[in-house]
Amino acid sequence: MQDILVKSEKDTRQQIIDKRLKKAGWDVHDPSQVTEELDIVVDPRMVAEPAAPYAGHQFADYALLGKDGYPLAVVEAKKASLDAQRGKEQALIYAKSILHNNPGRDMPFVMYTNGHDIFLWDTERYPPRKVYGFPTREDLYRIRFLRNNSSAMSEELIKKEISGRPYQIEAIRAVLEAIERKRRKFLLVMATGTGKTRTCVGLLDVLMRTNRVQRILFLVDRVALRDQALDAFKEHLPNAPVWPKREGYTTEKTFVTDRRVYVSTYPAILNEIDRDDCRLSPHFFDMIVADESHRSIYNVYRNIFDYFDSIQLGLTATPTDRIDHNTFNLFECDEGMPTFNYSYEEAVNNDPPYLSDFEVLKIRTKFMQEGINVRTMEAEDANRLFEEGKDPDEIDYEGSDIEKTVTNKGTNALIVREFMEECIKDPNGVLPGKSIFFAVSQKHANRLVETIDLLFPEHKGQIAAVIISGIKGVHGKGGLIDRFKNSDMPRIAVSVDMLDTGIDVREVVNLVFAKPVYSYTKFWQMIGRGTRVLDENHVKPWCPEKDTFLIMDMW
Repeated sequence: MQDILVKSEKDTRQQIIDKRLKKAGWDVHDPSQVTEELDIVVDPRMVAEPAAPYAGHQFADYALLGKDGYPLAVVEAKKASLDAQRGKEQALIYAKSILHNNPGRDMPFVMYTNGHDIFLWDTERYPPRKVYGFPTREDLYRIRFLRNNSSAMSEELIKKEISGRPYQIEAIRAVLEAIERKRRKFLLVMATGTGKTRTCVGLLDVLMRTNRVQRILFLVDRVALRDQALDAFKEHLPNAPVWPKREGYTTEKTFVTDRRVYVSTYPAILNEIDRDDCRLSPHFFDMIVADESHRSIYNVYRNIFDYFDSIQLGLTATPTDRIDHNTFNLFECDEGMPTFNYSYEEAVNNDPPYLSDFEVLKIRTKFMQEGINVRTMEAEDANRLFEEGKDPDEIDYEGSDIEKTVTNKGTNALIVREFMEECIKDPNGVLPGKSIFFAVSQKHANRLVETIDLLFPEHKGQIAAVIISGIKGVHGKGGLIDRFKNSDMPRIAVSVDMLDTGIDVREVVNLVFAKPVYSYTKFWQMIGRGTRVLDENHVKPWCPEKDTFLIMDMW
C-alpha cells in the first residue's frame, strides 16, 4: 500500500524519510535541528562539466545541524522508486560547497537516500556504505571527533603486559595494518588457550588510545563468558568504563549510555534492537567484537551485524578448514584466509610450547555403541538447529534414549573404573590430577559422582563434585569453582555445559567426554579446558608439571 501512495520525492520525504529522521532524534519541523531546502551557492569551478547544472544556487533536501547551526551532514533525497545512489554526486557537491563557503570548518558528512536505503559517506576516511538508519546528533559529533583526532597506529603502541607473545603482537599488527588500509571487518582465528581475549583487549587499547574507536560492544555466547570478559577488561583496561559493572558476583542490570566498553550476550543485544523503543542507534558503537564467531551468527544473530554501522572483529578457535564459508563472508575475508591465524599445532610445537598436547583414550561398551546407533539427533537435525540460532549441544537430554543409555549404572561404573585406572595422576600416583567430566544431564552428573563415591569410598566423598549453574555455593570465594581451581579437593568436576567454555584451570590434565558433542566449534572449546600450560603462578602440589593432558572419549 505504501508503494502505491509514495509516488513523488515529496511523498517519500513526508511519509518515509521524515519518520526515519525522527526516529534518530531529528525533528524536521525544528529549525534548530534540521534545515529543509538549505540554500547553497555552488561555485562553478567546483563541479565537472557533466555536473554543471549543479552550479549556482542549489537546495539541499536536508541539512542536519549541530548545536551551533553549522551542518553536520547533508542528506539528498530521491523518490522511493529510484535508486538512492542517484543522489550520491549531488550530496557530495553540496557538502563540498558548504565547506568551501565556510573555510576552516569541518566537512559535513554526506548522506543520500530513497527512504528505504540510506547511505553514509565519511569522505575523509571511507567509501560510502549502506547503513540501517540515520545517525543521531550525538553520533555525528562522536564520529567527527574520531575523524579529526585519530592518530597514527604502530606496533610500539601495543602494551606487552596485555598482549606480549609474538603471535599476539602479530595478530594485533595484522588488524592495525588492515585498518590503515580502510578495512572495517576482520577475523582472527586463534586456538583455544592462546589468549584471544587478551589479544583483543590489547588491540582495543591501541584503538582507543589513538582515537580510532570510542565505544565498543563485546559479544559473547553465554553469561559465564560475559563475566570472564568483564574480568579481563577490569584487569587489563582498568580505566575504561565498562558496562555492566560487577561487584563481587552482583552484576549491574540497568542499561546506561555513558560507558566505553559494553559486554553482552548475543540474545540480549538482539532483544534490544528488536524493541520498538530501542535505546541504541545503528551508529551507537564504533566497534563490535564477536567472540566465538560460529554459524548461528549469520543466521539469527546476523541482524546485529547488519544493524550496527561499526568496525567488526570476529574471534574464533575453530580451525580454518572447519569454519563455515559464511563466517568468512560475514567478515569480508576470502574463504580459508582470515585476517590472522594461529593454530593449535603451532602453539603446541612452539619452543617452549604455548599449549599442551593431548593423548586420546577411547572407551566403548555395548551399551554406548548401541546408543550411538540410535542417536536421537542426525546431522540434518543439528544443522537445522544451527540455522535457528541454537546450539545442538545445549539440547536437554533428560529422558532421551541417549541419557538412558549413558546413565546406565553399569556404564557409569565402567567409565569411572577406566578413568581411575588410566587417568593422569598427581605425583603420589594414587589420586587423579584435576579432571573435568562432561555429563549428559544434571541427573547423569549426579549419578557419576554417586558412582565415584560408591566405588572409591576411601576418599570420603571429597574427590568429586557436581558443578552446574543454579546450585548454591558454586560461585564466590570458597565456592565449588574456587575450590576446584585453587584447592587440593575436589579433583574431579562433573558438569553439564557450565565448564565447557566458561572456566580456565591450567592444572586440568584429564577431560572425560561422557556425552555426545555435535558441534565442532563446541568440541574444540571443550578441549581447550585442558590445553593451558603451567606458568610460575600455577605450580601446585597436585600438579608440579604438565607435559600433556588426556582425553577419555566415550563418543
